[in-house]
This record gives sequence, C-alpha cells and structure tokens, in this order.
Amino acid sequence: MHSKLLFLLLFLGILGSCQTKERDTYKFEVSDLEPQLAKLASDEFMGRMPFTEGERVTVNYLEKEFKAMGLEPGNGDSYFQDVPLVSIQTLPADQMTVSSSSQTILLEGLKDYVLWSQRTDPEVSFQDAEMVFAGFGIIAPEYGWDDYKNIDVKDKIVVVLVNDPGFGTDDESFFKGNTMTYYGRWTYKYEEAIRQGALGCLIVHNTIPAGYGFNVIQNKWDASLLYLDDRGNDSFKTAFEGWVTLPTANKLFEMAGLDGRKLLADARKSDFQAIPMNLKASSSMQVIAKYDVSKNVVAKVTGSTKPEDVIIYTAHWDHFGYGAPDETGDSIYNGALDNASGTAALLALAKAFKTDPQPERTVLFLAVTAEEQGLWGSAYYAQNPIYPKEHTVANINMDGINPYGKMKDVSLIGIGQSEMEDLLNVELEKVGRYSAPDPTPSAGYYFRSDHFNFAKIGVPALYFSNGIDHVEKGKEYGKELEDLYVQNYYHKPSDEYDPSRWNLDGAVDDVQVLYEVGRSLANSDNWPKWKPNSEFRAIRESYMK
Repeated sequence: MHSKLLFLLLFLGILGSCQTKERDTYKFEVSDLEPQLAKLASDEFMGRMPFTEGERVTVNYLEKEFKAMGLEPGNGDSYFQDVPLVSIQTLPADQMTVSSSSQTILLEGLKDYVLWSQRTDPEVSFQDAEMVFAGFGIIAPEYGWDDYKNIDVKDKIVVVLVNDPGFGTDDESFFKGNTMTYYGRWTYKYEEAIRQGALGCLIVHNTIPAGYGFNVIQNKWDASLLYLDDRGNDSFKTAFEGWVTLPTANKLFEMAGLDGRKLLADARKSDFQAIPMNLKASSSMQVIAKYDVSKNVVAKVTGSTKPEDVIIYTAHWDHFGYGAPDETGDSIYNGALDNASGTAALLALAKAFKTDPQPERTVLFLAVTAEEQGLWGSAYYAQNPIYPKEHTVANINMDGINPYGKMKDVSLIGIGQSEMEDLLNVELEKVGRYSAPDPTPSAGYYFRSDHFNFAKIGVPALYFSNGIDHVEKGKEYGKELEDLYVQNYYHKPSDEYDPSRWNLDGAVDDVQVLYEVGRSLANSDNWPKWKPNSEFRAIRESYMK
C-alpha cells in the first residue's frame, strides 16, 4: 500500500511538473541578446550594406544561426528569399545654377542641396528647367486638398515643404494634427511628383518637422541607393529627387520675389494655389546602375495544429556599410541600435519559440534587406509573399531595441491602428507596464519601418519603440536619451555597441513582451482586426470575408 501511494504521489508530482512546464514560457536574459548584438554590430560585418561583402557575411551568419537553433527553412528548402534590386549611384555636378530675369546664383552641392536619381541612364541633366512652389505637394481628397490644382508641372521642378499642413496644430481632424500622415512622408511627395509628370522634386528641409537634421540627407550624396528592379515596367520616373536646406529655399524665394513666411502660412490653407517661381535651374548628374540580387533571410517554426496560419516577426538586417568618415576618421556605419539590436532580438525570439512547446500556428522569422534604402526587402515580400496574406495573422516588427535600461512604458507607433495594440496592452499590464503614444508623432515613424509594407497589404502590424518613462529617473530623462541618440548616433558611425553606454535590461523586458504577444496569437484562433478609423481596414476586409 505504501509503495502504491508513493508511486501515485510521484506520478502526480511528475504530471504537475509537466503541467507547470507547459504554462511557463521562455524567460529572456541579457545573454540572449548581447552576444548577437555585439557580433552583428562589429566591424567584421562592415556595416551590413546590401550588395557588398558585408551582406554576404551577414546573411550567411543569420542562416547559420537559424540552422544551429533547429529552425526550418522559411522558403521551401531555402533560408533565403531573393530580392531583385538595382543599385543606382548618382554623381551630381558640384553646382546648380539658378537664374531669374535679373540675377544668377550658384548653389553648392552637398552644402545647399542633395540630389539623386531613380533613372538608370548614364547621364541625367536639366537645362533652364522652370521651378514651381507647390506647397506641401499633396493631393488628399478626404481633406479637400489639392496642391496641384490649376497648374501643369509637367517637365518642371516642384519645390515642396516637408511634413504636412497639420504639423504645428492640435487639430487631430486636420491631417491628424502633429501626427504625421503618409502625405507628410518624403516618399509620398516624390511619388506624387511622379504622378504629376514633374521633371524633379525638391523638398525644403526643416529639422523639426522632418524629425532629423540635414546631415541625414547628406549621407545620400554620391551614395549608391537601392530600388526594386522594375525592368519591364516602363513607369515614368522624375529625372531627380532631392532636398534643399531651409536657408537655400529662403534664398530662392527671395530671388522669386516671394515672402517665405507668408508662403508657409498660405500653404497651410486648402485654397492654396501653386506658384510659378519664374526661376530656371540647370545641373547634371552621372549615373552608375548595377542590377543584382539581395536576400531576405527567413526561417520558421511550423505550427502543430494550424500550420497554414502564419505570424511574422520582422527586423531589417541592413545598414549603410562604409560612408563619409566622422571626426574620428571612422567610416563604418555599424548600425548597432539600427538595427543590429532588432536582428539580435529576432534571433532570440526564434530560439525561444524553438525551445518552448511547439506553437499551434506557424511563426516566421523574417530578416529583411534594404530597409534603410526604402523598405525594399519588406516591400518585395509583401508583393511576393511566401505565405499568402489571407493566411498571415499579423506582423510584429522590431527596429531598434531599448538600450537605456528599464522603462515603465513603450512608445506605441501608430496608436489607434489595430487590435494588435490591445494584445500588447494586455501583456504590458501583466508586468505593471503601459503603452504611450509616440512622443514624436510628427516624425512619421509609422511609415519608416518594415511593418508599414504589411499594413499596406492589410496585415495588422505592431511596432513599438523603447519608452521614455525611465524606471529610476522618469520621463524627462528618458526623452533626453532619445534626443541624444538622434543628435549623436542616428545614421552615424558612432552608432556602435558600447557596453559602458548600453543597458540591455529594458531590452530584455521589451523582447519578453513581444514574445508573449506573438505566443498568445500563435496558440489561439484570434485574427486581430484593424480599428474602425484605420486607413488599412478596408484593404483587409476586401479579402478577409
């Protein structure tokens, strides 16, 4: 009797232990992130620029790591998805000549303006091209807005303002106030100029509404920029795209006999009419085009009962490679925070999903290329999905993981978009944390990372950045850290992993939350929806009926 009772107790104990193990989830530690982060951000990876030796080293390393964890290839029997791209290096002339009826000035390249081209002709030039001030360069029917009404800008250069008319207002019904709409994003302005048949488009840079300094734009001078290879598609492209500094724009407005301050005020009104500047510009560019194939890296953990349903974690592996040296002579743009940290988190999450009991749904880990060049890797995946969008439950994106220590909050990018944020809030509340709106909504971060391409095809997407409510020192300190990063490290060689400066305790917390959100979805029948006022809701509903 005694032996039977002992056996029963042992059996129950083992059963209870197994049940506890089933309930427990992987617990992340700094050691899950730091070695991979330090490795990916090291000089060995040469700044992880697509089409370079840095790409080869990076994608092979990621494949090796996924294999070592025991993850399956995510694209048939391959860990890679080829992404056909074209690298276009634009070598602009040193000067641009601008003339009025009474004077001629020479603008200095790199200092006053930055130009590049999407055309692949060996030489692109323009001579005495007319310039038009087109306000914010926006056509937004839902706001009754058309900056191109009553004017033909075909074969002309349009000069437009950065951001959108709502910036600087508290009226959330007017272009969402200080929250940038897609109309305020520089990519939209170039796209609209193309639709209008313009010769070129120059955006007037202003640090506050742009969200970054002109030095970020200057990184594109003489640089090789990547685009999707669209050979066979004879779509029109402007001869050039670019930016001018605010002082340069004011000089041009003065030459045109226009009041810069009044122009800015008038451009914020819906009855604004584009204004011919009666200026003519001339310059030229040499173009070197190279077609090649970059790679997304993709691995998966197949679901046990609903393998056709897919949850996709994304992070971009790329950065800028070698570039202009800083004051110390360092020319490697290591991209430690942006985005070796997110890629390290992707690997850590893959390890966790492989270690824990098999999820019911398939979980895909997608390290995408060419985010820094225009979100091209995720754009290609969205246009050529390995797993149909109809079976893609959600996207969870990581672009920079908190290096500042523990935070009470996370900054939710694109608040009010989808039910993914509700799932996030459930997990945050469990650990005594909360989500807060993006502290810099005018910067348009919702349109600046890879989740946006999933949103554009209707897949609910979650993206948050590190919060600012520091556990020990509060919000003001957290905001100072964010501002310091933009000023001293963003897209600069100084964005390196420095253990004396970084504190990954907060990163561990954030990755744990991202894991819990994905795991809860992976073990449920839940299909998150877009919020009623989201511009992406109708896209999802058009094929999810």
